[in-house]
Amino acid sequence: MDSGMFLPVQLAAAKALSLDERWYESVNKIYTARREKVFELLDVLKCAYSKQQVGMFVWAKIPATFKDGYALSDKVLYEANVFITPGGIFGSAGNDYIRVSLCGSLEKFSEAIKRIEACV
Repeated sequence: MDSGMFLPVQLAAAKALSLDERWYESVNKIYTARREKVFELLDVLKCAYSKQQVGMFVWAKIPATFKDGYALSDKVLYEANVFITPGGIFGSAGNDYIRVSLCGSLEKFSEAIKRIEACV
């Protein structure tokens, strides 16, 4: 039985290491634009967040009008048909937070903002 990393993943990683700066700059540009859209979404929800965050997710503190991240997440899910991850699923320290992935497209984030604006 082989318990090593799946070979295609290893080959993709090796290829990524050989790419020049232009590729990284293009990917960073995409994620910067997505992050800005997520900030817009969080502003609509009146959440507090740091613009200094990096990575594939943006964490935000929920407004005091909600009991916890689950309550905010449920409101957005049931009223706007948009899923936002409640921070509490990562442990009790995350109860007052939500987490938004940056893996969606700009179009999806724009649509989510429009739907949330209609229900808040």
